[in-house]
Amino acid sequence: MIYLDNAATTPLSQKALETLLSVSQEVFGNPSSIHSFGRKANQILRQARQDIAQVLKVNPDHLIFTSGGSEADNLAIKGYALANQDKGKHLITTAIEHHAVLHTMDYLEKRFGFEVTYLQPINQQITAQQVKEALRPDTILVSVMYANNETGHLLPIQEIGDLLRDHQAVFHVDAVQVLGKLPVFPAELGIDFLAASAHKFHGPKGVGFLYSKEAKMDSLIHGGKQEGQHRAGTENLPAIAAMAAALKEEYAQVAEHADYIQTLKEQFLTEIADLDYYLNQDQGALPHILNMGFPGHLNEQILMRLDLAGIAISSGSACTAGVVQKSHVLEALYGKDSARLSEAIRISFSELNTPEEITKLSQTIKEIIGGAPTWHSNHQ
Repeated sequence: MIYLDNAATTPLSQKALETLLSVSQEVFGNPSSIHSFGRKANQILRQARQDIAQVLKVNPDHLIFTSGGSEADNLAIKGYALANQDKGKHLITTAIEHHAVLHTMDYLEKRFGFEVTYLQPINQQITAQQVKEALRPDTILVSVMYANNETGHLLPIQEIGDLLRDHQAVFHVDAVQVLGKLPVFPAELGIDFLAASAHKFHGPKGVGFLYSKEAKMDSLIHGGKQEGQHRAGTENLPAIAAMAAALKEEYAQVAEHADYIQTLKEQFLTEIADLDYYLNQDQGALPHILNMGFPGHLNEQILMRLDLAGIAISSGSACTAGVVQKSHVLEALYGKDSARLSEAIRISFSELNTPEEITKLSQTIKEIIGGAPTWHSNHQ
């Protein structure tokens, strides 16, 4: 079996697994308890927060542990918008965001009367100039992903962060696909909220965090005073500790991993050079994501035949109930009538993949594409 869907989720690292098990077995106290069991648990919790803060070069008090990236996005956008609507009710985001952002924006529009500007890509790009032109005196939040989860396309975060330094709007960034892949320092980039999820960087599922420079925000979950009173509920200590271990481990070799993954990507493209294909991305993309299509070949048929051969890839986001459906991202980039929507596949690598696995992938795709086209294509 060959796993090449690492943008959907990653296998748990050995270090993360060992941490998860040891904390589960040995540190079962409640971090809020004042006895020795609780103090030991609280020490583990504080160390995990410190370790993550050190990687990001931020204040550990600005980290809120969550159940993952979707909750972190919701907490930042809903929490800040609802608590600060006296300053304005205009929000800005892009049409290519993850549904955790888009559906949250839609909720605020329909239930609370917020006005949302959805920036559309121009020549497959989102620019800081578009954000500048969309800003209004009543804009209170701008949400732009660090990199797109389907295409790997990197967005101009530094430029947007610089632009917003002189505006009241806070800057929320979904960095779920980037953490563990590239160095990310939110304070230096002018980011006020940054969302992350552990299972994207070889940590456990069901845990993530929100970097939050802003104190004034509503909670989504009410109850106890955990997480600086921003998220009630006993912390998932084993998962949090494992997440911190995984992130530290990834960043210890982040440059080496990126270089290695780039060689795997180049190897694959070299091995299929004689096939007719196109890329749904430009040079400014994450190293581990390759979004492409083969004219005349439906993605669902390629996925099915690769799966039968023991190779796992995808057609885009895994957060769409396990079905192959047309991508809202590619629709925004290329139009709703583009053949790319039915042809696009996403191959996402990790440092655990081998050159032999990539050769097996390219050989299998050659066998699949070598047959007659499955439909008439116009991939413009």
